[in-house]
Amino acid sequence: MRPLLIAALALPLLAAKSDPLAGRVAEAPANCISLTSMQGPSIVDAHTILYTQGARVWKTGPVGACPSLAPFTTLVIDVYGGQLCKNDRFRVITPGMTIPSGYCRFTEFTPYVRVKK
Repeated sequence: MRPLLIAALALPLLAAKSDPLAGRVAEAPANCISLTSMQGPSIVDAHTILYTQGARVWKTGPVGACPSLAPFTTLVIDVYGGQLCKNDRFRVITPGMTIPSGYCRFTEFTPYVRVKK
C-alpha cells in the first residue's frame, strides 16, 4: 500500500511541471471556435479541455460535472456545421468501455496566447 501512496503524491508534482498553459495569458472568451486547422481535444482533468489552433490554445470544460471526464478518455462530440460552440453536447467514453456517459455541455472557449517578451 505504501508505493501507491507515494505514486499518488508524485502525480500533482508531475502535473505542475507540464502545465500546457504555462507562459500564456488569457484573452476574451468566445462562444464558438472554428474547427478549421484545430488539434484536439486534449483532456487535462475533469474541468479542462484544450484545443490547439496554431500558436493559440483554447480552453473549455464541461458545464457542471461531467461523469468520467478525465485524461485518456475519448470525447464523442455532436458537431453542427464547422464550429464548436458553448452548450454543444458531448459524451465521454472511458478506455475499455463501449457505452458513453450521459451528455455533457461545453462552457465558453477562452483563448490563451504566449506572453510577448
